[in-house]
Amino acid sequence: MAGAQEVGATPPLTKALLITAAAATVAGIVGFTQARSSSAIDPQLAAGYLWFYSALFLVRVAGQLVVRTRRPGWLPPDDEWNLTPYRYLLPVQLTILGLMVWIDVDLSRNAGFWAAPKPNFGQALRWFASAYAVSMLVRYLVRTWRYRDERWFGGTIPIVFHWVLASYLWVLGSFHASY
Repeated sequence: MAGAQEVGATPPLTKALLITAAAATVAGIVGFTQARSSSAIDPQLAAGYLWFYSALFLVRVAGQLVVRTRRPGWLPPDDEWNLTPYRYLLPVQLTILGLMVWIDVDLSRNAGFWAAPKPNFGQALRWFASAYAVSMLVRYLVRTWRYRDERWFGGTIPIVFHWVLASYLWVLGSFHASY
């Protein structure tokens, strides 16, 4: 079959997209950190970064849907995208996206539940986001150690996009904690 990948091999385009998503995630955090001009974070500044991370997560959800419906050779098979059965995962992902859009809209218009600063919530969310990101780093390191033949890219799609979600939570927490 043309374009078929060896088992465990990550297609080159997928590797490039994963590197781009990981670099964009890190660049977003660096940019957000540098864009802060005062201790109180402008809700619209935070919203811009939150929309960015929401869009990245949407790409992941859409990519997984493409794999399930079209099985393109430039993306790895479905079993490399998640540990949870898709029939459970998709509704959870859509719920997460819905919540992200609600938060993004509230901060964009500087009104609504999510635009009202909650400093204690923000501190807790930043702590959780940091622990979440570190746990995904540990997951990545354990995976590369256990599956040496798949190093550096095998099974990393969920890990990279968990970093996207952790970054989203860190930005949201930073906004709330800044008041």
